[in-house]
Order: sequence, then structure tokens, then C-alpha cells
Amino acid sequence: MTSHLKIAFLGGGAMGEAIIKALIRRAAFHASHILVSEPDEGRRITLRDRYGIHTYVHNAECAREADVLVLAVKPQVMAAALADVRAVLRKDALVFSIAAGITIDAIRAGLHAEQPVVRTIPNTPAQIGQGMTAWLATPNVSAPQLEQAKLVLSAMGADVRVEKESQIDMATAINGSGPGFLFLLMEAMIDGAVHLGFMRPVAEQLVMQTFKGSVEYALQSPLHLAQLRNQVTSAGGTTAAGIYELEKAGVRTALADAIWAAYRRSVELGK
Repeated sequence: MTSHLKIAFLGGGAMGEAIIKALIRRAAFHASHILVSEPDEGRRITLRDRYGIHTYVHNAECAREADVLVLAVKPQVMAAALADVRAVLRKDALVFSIAAGITIDAIRAGLHAEQPVVRTIPNTPAQIGQGMTAWLATPNVSAPQLEQAKLVLSAMGADVRVEKESQIDMATAINGSGPGFLFLLMEAMIDGAVHLGFMRPVAEQLVMQTFKGSVEYALQSPLHLAQLRNQVTSAGGTTAAGIYELEKAGVRTALADAIWAAYRRSVELGK
């Protein structure tokens, strides 16, 4: 546990809470050293009572003593949030951003020109320690600060350090938006199972375990995904019939288009 460090969150929404929950679960930070600014009173009360952390109305009050500042507000209000804390945030404090589309240059323009920044794109499975996060650090992030960043990253799950900032926007479309795409596919399969005649709880169990088992199987297998698919696609069989309909409907192209749309939107948010 980083007993002497204080970590402050600007924004107490879903992803901010996911990280807070993970940090407390992994005992990475003591609850008394976790600070959150959140304009919604009901949300502040919920976070304080649920995790025993300190909550604030104003961003500046929250960021004043921060060793690590997590930017967890929506991209549309980021400029205002940075302006709130610029005068009180230490120039050597590590800024850890999870905001889609907001570049390192934009963060430094709102704070200090030499602010050490780690820009990341996590996803919501971080809430159970099964997240996937892509990240990039500025050259002036010190070795101890990299360890602090890795502490936050490891609490959320797996991570990959990318080489260029442009790859952060790419990752936004994959691991950032990916859970939403997968949940839609799961929902569609569950609805299909219900249409066949299964009760919804049974349909949910069938589909969710099928997704979970398939992912674990793919991770442990040395085979290409196409080979794994072929293993369950017998000539003239049920899977072949279903895949034919999926290909005819353009599922591959639709998913590729969804990823490109998410990437374009990430770039737009940064502007």
C-alpha cells in the first residue's frame, strides 16, 4: 500500500468508481487517502458511504494535496476541470488521465507545460479487476511515478504500454468501446435463445458461460481463431448454417465499421 500518497479523482462516475473500487480491493491506497470531487450530491454521498473516501464539491479543494490526480470527467468538461485545479495542483504531481480523446498536449495546456502525464484508456471490467488498459507516459514521468501508475493499472487488471499517442485513440475503439460491442452481441444471443423458447435466466446462463468459456479456451489455445472456429463448424452442420447467415448479414464488416466509428469519435472528442 502507498501509505503516504494521496490520489485524487476529478469525477466520480462509473469509471472513476471502478478504479476506486479496484484500488481499495487490492489495498493499493488507503480509503482515507482517496479523494473525489463530484458535483452531484447524491453521488458524493454514495461514494463516501460505500468506500469510506473523502468527497468534495469543488475540484480545486480535491486536487490541492494530490500526489496523483486522476482525470475521470467527461471529455466535454475537461477544459473547465483543468482550469479549476491549475492554480493548486503541484507541477510535479502525476496526472493520470482516463478521458477518451483528450491528448497529452491538451492536458498540459490546461495545467502546466511540464506536467508528468500518463494517458490511459481503461474499460469497465476494471471494476472487478479484469480490465484491459492501454497507456502511454510522458518522458518526464519519474521511475517512482511509473510505479505509482503501474499500481493503479495493475489494480484494474491487465495493461499494455503503447508506443505512440495515436494508438491510444485506436485502443479507445477496441478495449474502451469493446465491452459495449460484446454486451450487444450477448444481448442479441440471449434474445435469440428466448425466441427459441428458453426462459430468460436460462438463456442468460447459456450465453454468458459460452462467451466466458470461449474466451478462456482461445487464450489457452495456440491455434488461430479461424482454426478454433473451424473446429466447431462441421460440414453441413448447425454452426455452418448459422455462420452463413452471419456472413450474409455482414457481421464482420459491421464490427469493423463500429471500431472505425469509435476511433473517429475518439479523435473528434480530442478536438
